[in-house]
Amino acid sequence: MRFNKYIVFLAAVLVLASCGTKKKVVESQESIVESVPTWHTCLIQGAQATVTTENDRISAAVTMQVVRDSMLVISVMPMLGMEMLRVEATPLEVIAIDKIHGQYATATYAELNRKLTPSLNWDILQQLCSAELPTGDQKARLLYMFGDDTIEIVINYSPRQLDVPVRVMNIPTKRYTKVDISKWL
Repeated sequence: MRFNKYIVFLAAVLVLASCGTKKKVVESQESIVESVPTWHTCLIQGAQATVTTENDRISAAVTMQVVRDSMLVISVMPMLGMEMLRVEATPLEVIAIDKIHGQYATATYAELNRKLTPSLNWDILQQLCSAELPTGDQKARLLYMFGDDTIEIVINYSPRQLDVPVRVMNIPTKRYTKVDISKWL
């Protein structure tokens, strides 16, 4: 199955939630429940994400903002600091806004997990976006299966700032066309 670059990057951003191999993911998911962060907000600016599939390789600057146990925003800026893709997530759903094509889609974690392996959940996504991976590394290498396609994501974290003001306001979706998530899944 072939995807255009933006859909692949969108899928990759949505699956920023596994740690290496499936074995590592199971270990990571078990340790997430046990670790309780001591911060309320987290901001990581200038992280670098590279997404590699069989046919494409895309690199972009990424900003991640988290309000613990409430909401997070992943902003993808592949060129000149312009936000091209934005993912807003809560413990219940994920909204992806493709600003290039003027589209957005919403999905629950259950809907996303129909094609994703390993599965995605709020706790893992929050931990990844706040650089609190169980490995404690400043670099994360993630492998994910999206249907039959393998997606590799490498994130080089920049220093994180804790308990600073973050702007996780929802973008009004009125100016974008809603796309049925089943089109991508």
